[in-house]
Amino acid sequence: MSAFLYAATRTPFGRFNGALAGVRPDDLAAAAITSTLARVPGLDPAAIDDVVWGNANGAGEENRNVGRMAALLAGLPVSVPGITVNRLCGSSLDAAMTAGRMIETGDAEVVLTGGVESMTRAPWVLPKSAKPFPAGDVTAVSTTLGWRLVNPRMPKEWTVSLGEANEQLRERFGISRERQDEFAARSHRLAHQAWESGFYDDLVAPVEGVGLTRDESIRAGSTPEVLAGLKPVFRTPEQGGTITAGNASPLNDGASAVLLGSEKAAATIGADPVARIAGRGMSALEPQAFGYAPVEAANRALARAGIGWDRVGAVELNEAFAVQSLACLDAWKVDPALVNQKGGAIAIGHPLGASGGRVLATLAKVLRETRQRYGVAAVCIGVGQGLAVVLENCGVTEATR
Repeated sequence: MSAFLYAATRTPFGRFNGALAGVRPDDLAAAAITSTLARVPGLDPAAIDDVVWGNANGAGEENRNVGRMAALLAGLPVSVPGITVNRLCGSSLDAAMTAGRMIETGDAEVVLTGGVESMTRAPWVLPKSAKPFPAGDVTAVSTTLGWRLVNPRMPKEWTVSLGEANEQLRERFGISRERQDEFAARSHRLAHQAWESGFYDDLVAPVEGVGLTRDESIRAGSTPEVLAGLKPVFRTPEQGGTITAGNASPLNDGASAVLLGSEKAAATIGADPVARIAGRGMSALEPQAFGYAPVEAANRALARAGIGWDRVGAVELNEAFAVQSLACLDAWKVDPALVNQKGGAIAIGHPLGASGGRVLATLAKVLRETRQRYGVAAVCIGVGQGLAVVLENCGVTEATR
């Protein structure tokens, strides 16, 4: 038995402190659920066996199982259960992978998956004191991104900042600042072109009451020359710093949703499947090398699908940083023209828990548009992990690549 993708949408991705800053994460998630179910009006929501939802933070308004909360806010029957999974940046891709296994084992026929993050609304937290009334000051810690409240037993080399970790990756693979800026400029250019051509019109649905209709972080005028003028953030130029605000993904708010089902669920859903989950892979390595983890995850997913890179016609790799994206592409020896053909996270944005659903849905549509049979969706994940899914286009013949 196989699991199939039937429908998917997402909200526009807003900038940190931008147009979606006033929207709670559970409401963002509910908006993605509502817009996705609107794509399959023949589906009785009561027929959804489970909601599996991704979220990386869990410390603020999305606490108390945001998957269940969003399903209720979206008006799903109270009989539809829900769970929230956390694999940081891979949370919503993990949600789809989990749902796929449920369907393949016969535990479910229809599962709604997705993810959400409001990095703007992530709270500051205060650790509880070991004593009732400490005399000294207590520091509030931001939960927006990265390590916080670190266990002192963790080796220091594991807990460097995400940016420093990628500077180390740049040193390891000799990836220049120029390549990073060129890759970032391409991301903005292709994302802008995709919006202008209407590619995202049926994949993105506005949030009610908010005027944002497109991804807010895209900069159509970005060029390698413009990006070259930005200063490194994590190391000084004298220290060889290359990572800037321009060649790394921004902080964002947004949600994505993906409806999965079995082959026979087509009658229940009232639609034909779009793509089949052909393989899944996960991998892990040293926490500071997290940006390279998608390499092995994708290789494992392809092996489980029974194909090699020569059969892959499209790749959606979440662009956490240009340098880690380039390191992965170099390792895979894949044609760069096949990767993120409609822009990537450097331009579109990376609301952590929502990005996996975005790359999966975008990949399915790119495969349909280009008439390619197989594609790979992959994400790197903080603390040294990677996930990947191989999709098979349901609309092509055996002879297609």
